[in-house]
Amino acid sequence: MSLCDKIMAESSIVFFDGVCGLCNRFVDYVIVADRKNKYVFAPLQGHTFQKLVANQNLEFPDSVVLYSDGKFITRSTAALLILKGLGGGYIFVCVFLIIPKFIRDFVYGFIAKNRYKWFGQKETCRLPSTEEGKRFLD
Repeated sequence: MSLCDKIMAESSIVFFDGVCGLCNRFVDYVIVADRKNKYVFAPLQGHTFQKLVANQNLEFPDSVVLYSDGKFITRSTAALLILKGLGGGYIFVCVFLIIPKFIRDFVYGFIAKNRYKWFGQKETCRLPSTEEGKRFLD
């Protein structure tokens, strides 16, 4: 079993748009708050995502995707479950899950559609620091 396969089997993967300013800020925030190292990270533009979606009926998502227990979770549900997974006070984000998904995803979609305009777009994917390197997949 390769290191990548081992990490994928033991951790939840947060896929993110590697050139999106908002997505990168979200990842930075989760890295700091994830004291148990529950998550590993990979850009949607990378090999890990392409390998996992090769046999799935999943179109290229518009920002954050959570891959956990062999399932892809997208849009507002992914963002909320990622925060919930941090534990502690983040458990209270579950309150937002009572809002109907179509409403949450409408708001999420509006933000996702405007994220480059509001938060900027990088020319290349985010490069992890040396400390973060163990938590990033290609």
